[in-house]
Amino acid sequence: MGGFDKAKDKAEQLIGSAKEKLGDATDNEKLANEGRGEELKGKAKEEWHDLSEKGDDKLHDAKERLTDDDEGRR
Repeated sequence: MGGFDKAKDKAEQLIGSAKEKLGDATDNEKLANEGRGEELKGKAKEEWHDLSEKGDDKLHDAKERLTDDDEGRR
């Protein structure tokens, strides 16, 4: 995952957390819920990007092993 995507995900989480706290402090249930939703959305995106990156790494490793095996047989 690129650094830009990671920063966006973290920013979304922080903004959501701030909205939630502000909503709780002002008894604005709608704002608090919106903040919780944004924070969870940011966490979910971050998890997705992490899993995608791990999958890409595994695929790359598998291709490397296959390529190395083919070259060793020549």
